Amino acid sequence: MEFNERDAKKFSIVALIIALGILALLVIRPVVTSLIAALILAYLFLPLQKRIVRLVKNKTFSASIVLTLVLVIIIIPTWFFIPIIVEQIFEMFKYAQSLDIQNILMGIFPTASEQFSAQASVAVSSFVSKISATVLNSLVRVFLDVPTISLHLFIVCFVFFFALRDHAALEEFVTGLSPFGAAKERLLVKHFKDITDSVVYGQIIVGLVQGALAGIGFLIFGVKNVLVLTLLATLLSITPIVGPFVIWIPVSIYLFTSGPSGVALGYLLYNLLIVSTVDNILRTYLVSRRTNLSPAVIFVGMMGGIFIFGIMGVIIGPLILAYFLVFLQSYKDRTLYSLFSDKSVGSESP
Repeated sequence: MEFNERDAKKFSIVALIIALGILALLVIRPVVTSLIAALILAYLFLPLQKRIVRLVKNKTFSASIVLTLVLVIIIIPTWFFIPIIVEQIFEMFKYAQSLDIQNILMGIFPTASEQFSAQASVAVSSFVSKISATVLNSLVRVFLDVPTISLHLFIVCFVFFFALRDHAALEEFVTGLSPFGAAKERLLVKHFKDITDSVVYGQIIVGLVQGALAGIGFLIFGVKNVLVLTLLATLLSITPIVGPFVIWIPVSIYLFTSGPSGVALGYLLYNLLIVSTVDNILRTYLVSRRTNLSPAVIFVGMMGGIFIFGIMGVIIGPLILAYFLVFLQSYKDRTLYSLFSDKSVGSESP
């Protein structure tokens, strides 16, 4: 096969595109998390953007309103609660250091030997000290990294604004790059929307509801430092794999060893019957009700995505599995070629 000047130009163009693509990936790599976060936020607030556009008849003004609303929702509570949260964190650390852990362990394990209690007390004290040091170091790093955090927040706001304002052009651009036929593209877009709605809204809504219920439990049963514990419970509820049990199990143990057994038992039953039930029922319902995928497939996608992509894998993992299953089903039905054409396979000429 003869390699002429035309082929050389084609090869050069392809090589240039690949090189520029690699360089582009290297450029956006430091801010890719901020970009993804901005696009997810834009997806969440797009319905509100469309409603405001119908009222004000101006996309730029509408996007500005939504951005301002989001900033108010985030900045005002943060500005108000941060001093309280920091104060409660220090109170928790001071209290943890003053605990008589050996007596607490003797209350939990009344038949344990004194040597076991002493060794376990040393281990628990060391663990608490390490956690305290880690949290305090994290707080210090947050204050030191304020310029970097501010830059990432600016990127999120910038991309969020333009993704809202120009969402139609962005959708058209992505559609133009798609190699799929129009009919199959609509099918894939529907899968994308259903899975994204289920995972994003399911994770966020259930996490907020579960965290709020955990906070109500702290208030009802008189647990101290409610704000910090509620914040931790909410973050753990939104994050897969872990959950608010990481908070309420130690709190239950503390209540059993330091207060009336009735209060401790009530708190334990509250979390087992209400907080955990919301997680087991509502999350499965919201995440899987809009798709034909098994909850097990979504769960595996979320877990695998976490290990590969980090926190964003909660969304990316199930989406990858969903698209893979679409292609796998097409291969099984022998209609894989029709994904790239509006014509059916049977209508193609031999």
